Amino acid sequence: MAADNASTVTEFVLAGLTDEPELQMPLFFLFLGFYVVTVVGNLGLITLIGLNSHLHIPMYFFLLNLSFIDFSYSTTLTPKMLMGFVSKRNTISYAGCMTQFFFFCFFVFSESYILSAMAYDRYVAICKPLLYTVTMSPQVCFLLLLGVYGMGVFGAVAHMGNLMFITFCSDNLINHYMCDIIPLLELSCNSSYINLLVVFIVVTIGIGVPIVTIFISYGFILSSILHISSTEGRSKAFSTCSSHIIVVSLFFGSGAFMYLKPPTILPLDQGKVSSVFYTAVVPMFNPLIYSLRNKDVKIALKRTLGRKIFS
Repeated sequence: MAADNASTVTEFVLAGLTDEPELQMPLFFLFLGFYVVTVVGNLGLITLIGLNSHLHIPMYFFLLNLSFIDFSYSTTLTPKMLMGFVSKRNTISYAGCMTQFFFFCFFVFSESYILSAMAYDRYVAICKPLLYTVTMSPQVCFLLLLGVYGMGVFGAVAHMGNLMFITFCSDNLINHYMCDIIPLLELSCNSSYINLLVVFIVVTIGIGVPIVTIFISYGFILSSILHISSTEGRSKAFSTCSSHIIVVSLFFGSGAFMYLKPPTILPLDQGKVSSVFYTAVVPMFNPLIYSLRNKDVKIALKRTLGRKIFS
């Protein structure tokens, strides 16, 4: 951002999720509840995986990182959102807005790619079980994780670079509950279709590439499952993938709905609802889905609670 921009706009006002006064307190308690469940669920899953050695395998290594990412980007956004429900004027400094936006981009891109890494892990486990320990060695898992967070940095830097050439004028009211690229572009004096094109390209890389990876992985997985002769074997293979498929559908579905449609088709107020889904609801549901639908996690939870009660 040019030097004169900072003197023009030093802070932004976040419009929030709604301007209906009677909805503020009910929404505050609703999203506070979501946030508490998100924090307890994700930190609980991280602790559970860390304490139980039989969960120290690639699948749970990636799940631990998914929980860390969910906890982190929910924490990046939700506290400021909650402040908006209880304060008359929810302001955020220019530096604070850019910081929130950077970490939001970093964690959302990281989540996209950790989900594709998890799909690859399931592909190797089901399609190449005899080579699993070799193919998913600790070194490979570390390199995949490096790629995940590397793409997180790419997404954040690319979006921030797009904002560097934008001038913000007198209007500083962001029509959102967080600092996001589309409402920020709406405030600028000199944004053009080039900026929107950059957003579309970066989001396509962030959503499109992982989705293609996941579809290819599950194409091979489905083919392998159909070749399993026993019903029990098929059922077990499906159950190991079902949680991941649900999480992928929730996250990418709401993200694509928000960013890969022209503003004329999806007004920003409707986009806020979509944003709520993948910034507040999905991080809350992820640990619940993996806990309630996963036998290993249930066993680990019983053992851990049993140890605590016994001690």
